[in-house]
This record gives sequence, structure tokens and C-alpha cells, in this order.
Amino acid sequence: MTLPTHARVVIIGGGVIGCSVAYHLAKLGWKDVVLLERKQLTSGTTWHAAGLIAQLRATKNMTKLAKYSQELYGDLEAETGVATGFKRCGSITVALTDERLEEINRQAAMARSFGVEAEPISPQEVKQRYEHLNIDSVTGGVYLPLDGQGDPANIAHALAKGARQNGALVKEGYLVTDIHKEGRRVTGVTWEGKDGQIGSIQAEHVVNCGGMWGHQIGRMAGVNVPLHSCEHFYIVTEAIPGLTQMPVLRVPDECAYYKEDAGKMLLGAFEPVSKPWTLDIPKDFEFDQLPEDFDHFEPILEAAVERLPMLADAGIHTFFNGPESFTPDDAYHLGLAPELDNFWVAAGFNSIGIQSAGGAGSALAQWMDEGQKPFDLGDVDISRMQPFQGNRTYLFERSKETLGLLYADHFPYLQKKTARGIRRTPFHAHLLEHGAVMGELAGWERANWFARAGQEAAYEYSWKRQNFFDNVAREHNAVRSNVGMYDMSSFGKIRVEGRDAEAFLNYVGGGDFSVPVGKIVYTQFLNAKAGIEADVTVTRLSETAYLVVTPAATRLADETWLRRNQGDFNVVITDVTAAEGVLAVMGPTARKLLEMVSPADFTNAVNPFGTAQEIEIGMGLARAHRVTYVGELGWEIYVSADQAAHVFETLYEAGRDLDLKLCGMHMMDTCRMEKGFRHFGHDITSEDHVMEAGLGFAVKKDKPDFIGREALLEKSEKGLNMRLLQFKLTDPEPLLYHAEPILRDGEIVSYLTSGAYGHHLGAAMGMGYVPCQGEALADVLASTYEIDIAGTRVKAEVSSKPFYDPKSERVKV
Repeated sequence: MTLPTHARVVIIGGGVIGCSVAYHLAKLGWKDVVLLERKQLTSGTTWHAAGLIAQLRATKNMTKLAKYSQELYGDLEAETGVATGFKRCGSITVALTDERLEEINRQAAMARSFGVEAEPISPQEVKQRYEHLNIDSVTGGVYLPLDGQGDPANIAHALAKGARQNGALVKEGYLVTDIHKEGRRVTGVTWEGKDGQIGSIQAEHVVNCGGMWGHQIGRMAGVNVPLHSCEHFYIVTEAIPGLTQMPVLRVPDECAYYKEDAGKMLLGAFEPVSKPWTLDIPKDFEFDQLPEDFDHFEPILEAAVERLPMLADAGIHTFFNGPESFTPDDAYHLGLAPELDNFWVAAGFNSIGIQSAGGAGSALAQWMDEGQKPFDLGDVDISRMQPFQGNRTYLFERSKETLGLLYADHFPYLQKKTARGIRRTPFHAHLLEHGAVMGELAGWERANWFARAGQEAAYEYSWKRQNFFDNVAREHNAVRSNVGMYDMSSFGKIRVEGRDAEAFLNYVGGGDFSVPVGKIVYTQFLNAKAGIEADVTVTRLSETAYLVVTPAATRLADETWLRRNQGDFNVVITDVTAAEGVLAVMGPTARKLLEMVSPADFTNAVNPFGTAQEIEIGMGLARAHRVTYVGELGWEIYVSADQAAHVFETLYEAGRDLDLKLCGMHMMDTCRMEKGFRHFGHDITSEDHVMEAGLGFAVKKDKPDFIGREALLEKSEKGLNMRLLQFKLTDPEPLLYHAEPILRDGEIVSYLTSGAYGHHLGAAMGMGYVPCQGEALADVLASTYEIDIAGTRVKAEVSSKPFYDPKSERVKV
């Protein structure tokens, strides 16, 4: 069959991901689906994958996708006649330290709240289920009975056959050599056949499923797809007499996983320091291997022989080294590329492509079919990636770490070590001089906490109280009782200006932007279902200009949302994040400090809460926004980058007389938790209805036309199904992070969306959605609540209002 000249969608890449996207689009009834594979199906990385299929991921929706994959693979053989080799053999993860044991027990608790069967087991019970294991130093394990394994290549071929059965065209031997564009849309592709023939296909959509070629394919379209190939090693033994089917075994403390297959044992590794390969992957690479490096793998094998003594007598049948692609944050790339309006990405699967393919293909197909995400996919949405993260040197350096992070201890607040120091705020050097310990978000170096004199300015990780716990408590206390200052420069700043700026924002945002110059509006950008696409503060700078402030991690996504909804509105949208530094001055003494350095009037009469004014400060100029994310009297001081250092020095020197404390992001998080302020990406996402999130006050349903209005009115009429509530443990010792199960009257009903320690209130706190359909709020609050922390239930108080300053009196004094 010759290739068509037109298609509704062209999918580039015939690995398991591309086959899954084709399968799911065809199942949804899409016609003219064309998949082009440059060589043979599975010939890139799919063919040599280990085929481990686990259900549990770090978030509910990622777990939903993984569960869907294993359910799909269980049915594919009956549908297509292609054997997938799928077996629900179960999996065991063992811990060799107490810290790892707490991690996997917390994961098991999280699994229960996500509806995944997970059983914590003792070392002796581990031995009963995996007799070959040496349990010396094993502190415990977790058993997931429904996990499994499969044949990666056959899974892909089954998906491809299912796609064909539903009308898709899957063609091998066609290399895409160019992608054509007009404005923000792709119009088609040029291909070259294995016989030298050249042709083109006009396309309404193009999907980049190029695997480790995904970065190169993205570049053809002017799209940033940050990923880098790494060498990935495993060995397969000779047949071992008497070896029968066993659960998949993971020993993350030794960087190893084990899989029995046809009487042989496969041992694979995710070593702490990996070997990046290349971004310039040869186009002729097909079912190829990379050179052996036994020295690199030897430490893993030595530990494995101790852990599974039977390996000492087993011959090695295969020593394999093959490339796989890894992303800067170990999450795959899925969704609509920010740069274009019909170019999609499903790539960079970080060695979990087989277990992810079914769910990822299904989610992307639904997104393409419906024009909106089927549920929150923020963890993997390609729009989370920053433009600089496509830099070759950055990707090479970061990939040395990301492979190993799959099996590293996943401590709270764990920071990346490689490829650091790229994005620095204007206050970076000043903060380091005063003991700042930096974390990284979206490439930004941000002061997370401040070390005391003589204290090492570095993290010491633990699941218990970490070494910065008391430091953050002091910073927290300074903001609650005196004055603290912290750097907010990394938050996104998007300027919206033009003659239609007011009308445009009134359409795209839920708030009322028909306000005087200097007024600040806190609101959300909603989707058609009244889910929250962005959580923003918007300041009117002039009659025709506004400043939209967004979280640092979502600046690109939020800017993209604005552009995609711009339509015929006459506005200019500009990212100005780097143009201004921002210092937050917060606490009961904040007004006094500002009055010491500026002749401006900071009283309620002139500068009430929710307004901004131009000010002189020191010998410079700035803009003072009276808002807060910590629940205290305070201002965010916006200053042009050229004067930022001067303003910092002016405030810091004046603050000495007031015992001003420099503070970090951890303090901000603990304070906002006490105040019940939502965190985008955790407490509020695109699938959380704005009213169920308790943010109905921030949207004005009386406006005649804005995105999400109908869904808002419908919810107002029908009532809430969920409520976002705040929890405070009655025991001051345990710590909360996120995803801990919520028990209502003894039954798991939900999980915490975020957690932190409330240093002023003296206990760990969290937020989470509780089902409440048809119930009065008083009845929901009257129940007994507990939080499951690594298998231990801890009683919790519950409230629909902030535990701290519920009437917000402190911010308006």
C-alpha cells in the first residue's frame, strides 16, 4: 500500500508508545491514522525493555494510568491474537535500612488510598515469598500481588495489530525527515522510504513518539522535548535448574531489580551515576546494542551475588547494554507542545515505558479527541519543561543523575545535584552570603532555608525531622511575631497589555478585572469544567496593562493557556519574569521596616490589602504589592533587576535594628499550610472544581461570559461532591508530606494533597478532599478523622476554615 497524501494524524515512531497512541485513537473512531516507523516496530528501545509492569506511581493519576496499562495488557491477547506474555506474578520491594522501610511503608499506605492492593511484610515473610533471597540486613518489604511482567515487543505488536484492526495504517521503513508549519500549527510531514522514495503527508495533527529520537524530532518542529539517552545495563543468566515463576524483586538500596523469565534470571540496575550516551542518535540505529562495560556494572553484580546466592553458580548468557531516554525530572513528556497548537508529544519514559504505555496512550488519545485533558496530567504535561532544559550540555549533565534517581531514597525535599546554578535571581549572591541553602525548581536556584553560623549549609535527608527543622521554625516564628524577608523572584510574571487587556482577562479569568489601576485580583483561570488551570494574582498596572503572577513551575503552561485562548482579543502577552526581582517582607513589623526605608505611605488608607503602589526605596524605585502567601501583614516589593541588589541591601541593613530574619521557601510552605492557602499542582489542579477547592469567592459568576462559567453555575445549583478540608494532627510528633490516606470514621475516603509542619500551631498539618455528596458541612466536620502515616493511624482535627487566623484579621491591620 502506498502512503496517503493526507491524514488526520501522523504518529512518528513505532515503539510501544507510538503503537499505543495509534491503538487508542483508532479505538476512539479516528480515521486516517498513520503511524510511520523509520525501521521496524520496537527497534529503538522497546525491544530490549525489561517488561516490568507495576501499578503504583507517585500520584493518584499516574497510578490510574499504570493500573490501566496492566488491565489492558491482560485483555490484548484475546482481542488481537498476539501473545503479550503478561503475567500477574506480583512484586516485592525490600528495604535494607530503616529510612527505606519508612519510605516503602508510606508508599504502601498511599497505595491503599489509590485503590492499589499493597501489603507490608516482614523479612521472614519476604523470605517465604522469595525463597532465594538472602534476608541479611533486610528490614522489611512491601508486596503488590497484582503487579506483573510482560513481553515488551509483543505488547507493542499487539497494540499495532489492534490499531490496524480498527483502521489505522502502521507502516515500517519510513523515516520522517521534515515537519512543516504555518504559524502555530503543523501542516504535515515529509518522509523518505527505505527504497529512497520521498513523499509528504498533510496532517491535521502530528504526534512525536520518537523515544530517544524525540529531542531531534521536536527540533524539526521547533518544539522543546528535553530528554537524553543513557546506557542501561542488565544481565541474563543461563537457565537455572528448578527456577520457577517468582514475583518481580526490587532491592533499591542495592540499585537492582530481578525478574525470572523462562527459567533464567534477569538482573538489571539503576546505578547512582549513570553513563549518558548521545543526543545525536544515528538514524540507522536498529535493534543495536552499545559496547559492554563490565567494570561499570560489576559493583551491582557483586552485591547481587550476595543478595541472591544462586547467582554465584549461574553462568551469564547475556550481558546487555542498550540506550533508554531520561528526562530532567524523571517524569515522561505527554501532551500538547506549548510552541504549537496541534503538535503532540509522548516521549521520554525513563525506563518505565512498558508499564506506562497503555495509560499514556489512552490519556493522550482522549486529550486529542476531546480537546482537553481527561484529568490532571500536570506531573507529565510537556508544558512543565522550561525552554533552557533542551540545552544539550544541561541534558548530558542532568542525565548522569536521573537514571539512578529511580531507585534512590525518595526523601522529602530531595534536591537534584547535577546541572545546577543555571537560573539565579538578582539576590542569589546576597542570600548565599547569609547562609542560604538552595533548592531548585524549574531551574531556579531558590533559598529554601538559612543555616545558622557554624552550621553546614546543606541538607541531611531523613523521613523524620531533618536538620533544617529548627531553622525553619525560627524563620516561621519571625514571620508570625516580627518580620521576615524572602526572595520570590522566581515566580512567573506575565505582562498582558493592549486595548482589549481588560476584556481578555475577564474572559480567560474567573475574577473581575474591571478594577482601578493599582488593584490586585486573586483568582483562577478555569477550564470548561471549572477545573483550575492556573492560580494567579493579577495587578492592574495601567488602563491597558496588567501583571499576571503565577507559580514558578507553571509559568510556561500559564502563558501558553493565555495564548491559546487569545482568539481575536487585541493584546500582547510577554514573559517578564527575569525583568524584576521580588522581595517579600512579611510579619507584624513589616510596615515599620518599610517606613524606615521609604517615604511612601503604607497605611490602610493609602495602601490597603490587595493594592499596589509605586514607591521610592533607598535611592531606588520599586512597586509595593500588599498581598501575602503566609497569612501576615506584608508586601511583595517588585524592583527592576538593575536596582535589586541595592534594594536588598537597603532593607537588610535597616532590618538589623528590628531583628529581621531572612527566610526560605520551606518557611513559606509551613506558613501557608497553617493558613490553608492552596498550592497549585497539589491542592488544586485542572480536575479540581474551583468551588470544591473552596475558592468560589475568587470567581465572579455574575460576569456574563468567561471560561468555565456554565460549569460553575451548574455546581452552584447541584451542590458539591467533594470539599477541600484542612487537617491538624493531635500528636505533635509525626510528620506529613502528601498522599497520606485520610480515614473518616475508620474508613479510607481520600488522601492528603499536601502536608507540612505548622510550627506556630505545633503539629503537622495537611489538606485533602473529602467526599460529601448530599451532606451538610456540619455533618462532614462532625466525623472522626485519622491520617495513616506508614501504617500508623494518627487522630486529626478537621476544619473547613484556616486553623490560623480564620478571619484574616492579621493581614489587614
